[in-house]
Formats: sequence, structure tokens, C-alpha cells
Amino acid sequence: MYGPSKTLITRTKLELKLSHGGSMSTSSKRLLLHGRHPLRALKLLHGRLLRLHLLPREPLLLNLLLRSSFASSHPSHALRLLLASPTPPNLFHYNTTIRGLVATDYMADAVRVYASMRRAGASPDHFTFPFVLKACARLVDLGAGVRIHTHIVKSGFDSDVFVKTSLVSLYAKCGLLDNAQKLFDEMAVRNVVSWTAIISGYIADGRLEEALGMFRRALEMDLRPDSFTIVRVLTACSQLGDLKTGEWIHRFVEQKGMDHNVFIATSLVDLYTKCGSMDHARNVFDQMAEKDVVSWSTMIGGYASNGLPQEALKLFFQMQDANIKPDCYTIVAVLSSCAQLGALELGHKVSALIDMDEFLTNPVLGTALIDMYAKCGSTTNAWVVFQKMKEKDLIVWNAMISGLAMTGHGMISFGLFGQIEKLGIQPNDNTFIGLLCSCTHTGLVEDGRRHFDNMRRVYFINPRIEHYGCMVDLLGRAGLLEEAHQLIKEIPMEANAVVWGALLSGCKIHRNALLAEYVLKKLIQLEPRNSGNYVLLSNIYSTSGRWDDAAKLRITMKEKGIEKTPGCSWVEHKGVVHEFRVGDKSHPLTEQIIAKLDELGKELKAVGYTPTTEVVLFDIEDEEKEHSLEHHSEKLAIAFCLTTTGPEDTIRVVKNLRVCNDCHEAIKLISKITNREIIVRDNNRFHCFKDGLCSCNDYW
Repeated sequence: MYGPSKTLITRTKLELKLSHGGSMSTSSKRLLLHGRHPLRALKLLHGRLLRLHLLPREPLLLNLLLRSSFASSHPSHALRLLLASPTPPNLFHYNTTIRGLVATDYMADAVRVYASMRRAGASPDHFTFPFVLKACARLVDLGAGVRIHTHIVKSGFDSDVFVKTSLVSLYAKCGLLDNAQKLFDEMAVRNVVSWTAIISGYIADGRLEEALGMFRRALEMDLRPDSFTIVRVLTACSQLGDLKTGEWIHRFVEQKGMDHNVFIATSLVDLYTKCGSMDHARNVFDQMAEKDVVSWSTMIGGYASNGLPQEALKLFFQMQDANIKPDCYTIVAVLSSCAQLGALELGHKVSALIDMDEFLTNPVLGTALIDMYAKCGSTTNAWVVFQKMKEKDLIVWNAMISGLAMTGHGMISFGLFGQIEKLGIQPNDNTFIGLLCSCTHTGLVEDGRRHFDNMRRVYFINPRIEHYGCMVDLLGRAGLLEEAHQLIKEIPMEANAVVWGALLSGCKIHRNALLAEYVLKKLIQLEPRNSGNYVLLSNIYSTSGRWDDAAKLRITMKEKGIEKTPGCSWVEHKGVVHEFRVGDKSHPLTEQIIAKLDELGKELKAVGYTPTTEVVLFDIEDEEKEHSLEHHSEKLAIAFCLTTTGPEDTIRVVKNLRVCNDCHEAIKLISKITNREIIVRDNNRFHCFKDGLCSCNDYW
């Protein structure tokens, strides 16, 4: 291999020869020495060098041709150059080729070139081994890696820090962490790449706590980690939900002045959002001097996944103002936020930012669009996207089944499940969540039992706690409270608050206050600060006329500082989401809204509507109860839409709580009086009100 001085002398000779060589043009002379070139130009230059008989005399020329081929993204041409060399390639040529193939992701070819190099009798050096080992690691080719390890030992390069680090990475990526750890422990000198290799190995194997332990060891040895190492350990913290360690690492990077690195800062944002610490995430995000699309997407996605869709949309608008083009992950997060808010118009506009073909060929994007349309009550649009999807994986099928389930199209969702079976697609646990939800919303108890039984018996899928929750909900709604209670006792894992909450809802529907009291004790143990548990039991007491018990419960809530979750509804109008709460008069159109409610109240009474005052929590006079019911958040939202939209527009409302009996009855009549279609999505299901009827058939 040429030393530095000889390389410089040879290159100088080459430049002189090219300057005076035959009829070679000035542009051709420059091609070999500088820049990226079209394949045709490289072939012409190769031919010129062959005609001038320069390649056999100047080995460096072949190496420069190889480098130019890789730099110009023509690895196949580089391979042909090596194989067609007029003289046997030397070590320099082999190293350039192996390195170039690895850099261009031609891993298998890199290993094959190494093998041909060995057959040709060329001896690899400490530059050869790290690259060919990297290729073996990427291919997870342990067999080839072990053979190369033998060559390393025989060649005496097993003490080289870079070669040893590559071996650590190989064994770690092939799942042999004990071997990797042994090699790591044998290293006399360890650099940051060595530590990163072993830490990454533990992370890839899911041994996250051990990875963090290795990181602590590295810091104890005064090793300054690079940004890649920091990103890896922050990823481990995110996956573990280890906020405490993540905050410690955050303090460390601040002390070392590394917090301005865009990759580290983005990883910190990701950590805090996954741990639900949104204030910390936003603080890191706001302090970033440089924000790329990944940073924006991470923050927007964090808001969406933490139930803060309005904040996600506000940040998305800021991203647009900053002229940052959204990527796939941004669009998925924004569509999720639109789905949460029922913002159909905005979701439709956002989907236009990406070519529809991307939605139809990318299952992740397609699933997000289907989910958005379904959760906004536009099942037709969701179905159109689903039908046009060019690649339907199981997640896409599951999204459509769940969308149909939540909008009350249970029988169609069963039909889709039949298609999955015919196509030979193996359903998973999420598929059965959708099916069981369909049964729950339509009261199909026998179908629910059959699907639940088939999970284990036919598909060998062990039910998760969510499946048991669906079954308890199904049985509870149908009045089979004892069977639902017995099923909870048979659950192989500990029942969570969702399961007990489903039984409590059944108790409310069927006014079983005795069982509800028992269930509430369980819920208070699991969620002592969840106001919904107290409110639901208080409603049961109220509907049973047990006002003293309801009053005692209110006192208990007050003593513990537990406040009732206020009802909140959202509607979208001209791309803006409006929020309504009971008693809130901050909306600029409050006077018109109240006037419309009064007008509706008179029309409702004229057609025989009587407020269902038994659902009001407090023991107050009937006249006051009626006033409270009139101003429930969903009624305010509907009144707003009636004053701001045309008679042909569908009204879409999203509510954070379950629609009460009174509002359900009132909205049915409002749809008939106003001749409007009103779609309400509460925290349980969709209600499509039209001509005085609801799609749930009063079963919710």
C-alpha cells in the first residue's frame, strides 16, 4: 500500500501525464481527479486510460476510477472495474472497493469481494476488517463473521481497537451479547465507538436497563460520549418510560454543552413526550436553535399522542408559517389530532398536502386517513380510501373494521373479517378488539361470545385485558351483570379500571346500585382521584332517589379535593375548532347561541319533549334541573352550528364524556325539527341523528 509521500509523488506524475497525454480533453483529465460523474463519462474515461496503457503502469489510476465510481453512485460499475483489471488488484484496490460497497449498502457484495481477495492471496489489514465486519453485522451473517474473526486472530489484528470494536458490534447485532461483552471486556483501550457498540447491542436485544448501566460505566471512566451514543441511551429511556434517568442525561448534556445538537434535542423531546411530560418537551423544543422536520413532527406527534390535539394543530400551523414541509410522520400526527377533535374539514385539507398516491401506497398514511375519516363520522370517505388502497396490510384492515364498529356498521365489519379469512390473512388481537366493539355497540351478545371463544380455540390468540373489557361491556349493556361480574373473576390477570368501569356503566344502565357500590370500591382502589367513578355512582344514587347517599358522596369528593370532569364539546367551522363547556360564556357568539337554545326549547316542548331531569347529579328543583340540561356542552355546540352553517350542512360534534339520556332524546327531536343530520361522537361511540332517530337505536 502506498505511503503518503509516494501517493503524492504518484498523483503528481499522473497529473503531468494527463496534462500531456494524447488527445484526452481537459474535461476528461478533470473527471478522474474531481467530482461526481455520469456513468457514460466514467466508461469513456476508462476506455481512454486502457488505450493509453496507463492502468497497468499506474495502479493508483484504478483506485481513482473506483473511488469516482462509488462517489458517482455506480457501485456495480466499480465491481466490474475491479474484476476486469488488466493487472491483479492490490490491497489498496480491495479496501477501496469493500469500503465503497459498504457505504452504498452493497453488503453481500462486500463480503464476496473480501472472499475473492483472500482467494487471490492478498492479505487484509486493519482497514479491511472493520468494513467487512460491518457488512456481516448488517447482514446478520454470523457464519461469515466468525470465519473473519479467525482470520483476524491469525493475522494478529485482534488487539486493534477499531477491529475489536467491529467484532463487538458484529456479535451484538447477531444477538450474542455475552460474546460481545467478553470481547469488550478484553479490550485494553476502548473508545466512544466501542462503548456505543455494546450499548446499542443491549438496546437492540431489549436489555434496556443494562444498556443504561453500561452508559453509566462509560461516564465513570471519564469517556465523553458523542451525540449518537446520547441519542441511543435517550431512546432506551423513552422505551422504558424512565423519566428520572432521562432527566439526569438531560442535565449531563447541558453541562457538556451538547444540548444544542439537533439530534440530541429531538431525542429529549421524544423522551419527554413519551413520558407524558409535555411542558418539559415544549421547553426543549422552544430552545432549539435549529429545528428540522423530525423535531417538528416529534413535538406535534407528542401532543397528539398525549391527548392534546388542539396544541398539536396550533404547532402544525406554526410549522407551516416557518415554511417547513411536513413529512409522513407529521401528517399522521395531524390527522390523529383531527380525528380526536372531529375536525373533518381540516383533516381533508391536511390530506391534500401529500399526493393521494402516497396514502394509497403507504399503509401507515392510509391507516391514518381511514382512522381520521371514521372518527369524524365520514364512514363513506373512509371506505373509499380503504377500497383504493394498493397495499392493504393487516393494520389497514383493522383500521377499517374498527372504524365501522365505532360508527355502528357492525355487520359490514363482520363481512370484512370474512374477507380477511378468505385471503388467508392471519388476524391479530387488534382485529378482535374491533369485532368485539362491533358486538358491543349493536348488542350482539352471541356473536361476541363466539368471536371471543374463537380467539383462543381457532386462532390461538390469548385475550388481552382489553378483550375482557369489551366482553364485560357487552354483557353489562345487555343486562347480564352477574355473567359480566363472573367473567371478571375468571380473568387470568388483574382486572384494571377500564374493565371495572365497563361493569359500572352496565350497573348505571340497569340501575343496579348494590353491585355498583361494590364495583366503585374496586375503582377507588385503582383510581382514587378519578372523579368519574364518584360521579357515576352519584348518578345511580340520584336516579334511584337516594339523594342522601349522593350528597355524602359529594362531600367525600370535596374533602379529597376531587372535582367533576366538566363536559366539553368541540365543533369545527371553517377550519377552526370551537370548544364549548357548561356555563362558559366566553364564546363571542354566546348571546346568539343562548337565543337559539331558547328557541329550540320552545319548539321541543311544542312537540311534547319533557326534560329527563333524573340524570342531573344534584337534588335541586325541577326548573333548575331543566336549565342545567339545556346548557349541556353538546347542546351549546349544536346551537352554534345551527346559527353559523347552512341548512344542508351536516353538524358534527365531539364530546369528551358520554352523552346523557336527556341530550340523546333532545338531539333526536332537534334533528327532526331542523331537518338536519347531526353526528355526535362521545367517549364511547357515534350517534347519527336524522329525522328524529339515532343510528344507535337507543342502545349505547
